[in-house]
Amino acid sequence: MKALSVAALFLVLAALASPPQSPEDSHVGAVYFWKAKPGKLEEYNKYIREFAEPIDEEARRGGAFLSVTTYVSNRPDAPWTHMRVFLLKDRAQLQGLSAALDAAKLRLHPDETQRAQKDAYAATLRDFVSQEEVEILR
Repeated sequence: MKALSVAALFLVLAALASPPQSPEDSHVGAVYFWKAKPGKLEEYNKYIREFAEPIDEEARRGGAFLSVTTYVSNRPDAPWTHMRVFLLKDRAQLQGLSAALDAAKLRLHPDETQRAQKDAYAATLRDFVSQEEVEILR
């Protein structure tokens, strides 16, 4: 797990277009690690593109976070296949991330049955590995 944290911090730092200029401007990241089920990598990639990314964009437009990037590991023995890195301006934005993503999902998919079906489908594609909160150092 420590290697995951170090890799996540490195990728978050690399994803920043311009590093923070002062402690008041420091950014944080939320990093989610997922493992596609065997034989489901491409199907999970499609799910992210077609279902998750529109929700992410809706939340981002609403001010939930600064950016999100999905990294895919093709290494067969990797502990994760997908790392989703959300860059946030501060801890307050970090604390509201989950609720903002849920609200965006509700706006885009108001039908409860449809949401439940998509959640069940996602469970057939991947397993949750871990979540990290990271501070972006200059």
